[in-house]
Amino acid sequence: MDMTTKPVEAGFSYDRFQKIAPAALAALLAMGKAVDDSGLDKALTELVKIRVSQINGCAFCIQFHLDLAHRIGIDAVKLDLVAAWRDAGIYSARELAALGWAEQVTIQTDHHSDESAYAALHDQFTADEMLNLTVAIANINAWNRIAGALHFPPPAAQRR
Repeated sequence: MDMTTKPVEAGFSYDRFQKIAPAALAALLAMGKAVDDSGLDKALTELVKIRVSQINGCAFCIQFHLDLAHRIGIDAVKLDLVAAWRDAGIYSARELAALGWAEQVTIQTDHHSDESAYAALHDQFTADEMLNLTVAIANINAWNRIAGALHFPPPAAQRR
């Protein structure tokens, strides 16, 4: 066999990730718990995680966070329209600032944040909240890059 090509083992999954890289999993989960423990609104962070996962095309994370969002009672219309949040007319100023910041941090085409996105965030959030929101965005981007790149199958959708 040519040493430059290796057969691909059976697909990756969340369960396989747990077995192969438990320390990496623990670090990602700890990062998420730190944000949850900060007191930042869980509904807000779930909207952000869904939007970032849409941008990154991570089916596993989209389904996981949609299920969680439904369980914690986020309005279904907000979930349905999060991909078009700018034009939906249903999000609070705080949600708009968070979603704008999430896109800015995720896309970062020019390697620094847009001043208008930062200003909108600053108008709606305390410094501690800004930091914790940015950690939440960084964390879901890490998850997207693992689960999306390795094509984790989405979890079975929860009954709503």
